[in-house]
Amino acid sequence: MGKKIYVGNLSYSVDSTALQDMFSEFGAVESANVIMDRDSGRSKGFGFVEMGSEEAAQTAIQKLNGQEMSGRALNVSEAKPQEPRSGGGGRGGGRSGGGGFSKRY
Repeated sequence: MGKKIYVGNLSYSVDSTALQDMFSEFGAVESANVIMDRDSGRSKGFGFVEMGSEEAAQTAIQKLNGQEMSGRALNVSEAKPQEPRSGGGGRGGGRSGGGGFSKRY
């Protein structure tokens, strides 16, 4: 399994393809994803890249952290594990009974 890298302070014009191209210079890129806002469809200004090896990931972090891309200094570091989300859950959107389907006989 590869090494996951956090990339912050991305210009809103950067997409996943551009992110992958930037990191492919340092080794095999398994995946590259710019995180998008669910409502607006715009970039949130950060993303994640998964490199094929630990060595490639460390080289990319060292070379790209602080480098300028589209007028912004990148923040590149090892991704931290996602923390479990708390609360929220519940039973859905306030419908009463039956799951929203009406039965006709």
